[in-house]
Amino acid sequence: MYNSRKKPVEEVPLEPTSVWSCASDSCNGWIRENFAFSDEPACTLCGSPMEKTERMLPALVNTSLSMTSRS
Repeated sequence: MYNSRKKPVEEVPLEPTSVWSCASDSCNGWIRENFAFSDEPACTLCGSPMEKTERMLPALVNTSLSMTSRS
């Protein structure tokens, strides 16, 4: 028979992360800074300029050479 007991969910540690956030009040678009394709990206949802901000997010490592080599 299927074991239906749920395992306790592990807390994911959050850390302050630099992100680009859409400057438009009507848009919620954002992207992590180390995953952006340009130094000053435009919002992919509405095309507005983006501004650098910070959010508490789970840690991720960007291992893509094409994105990390632009710095």
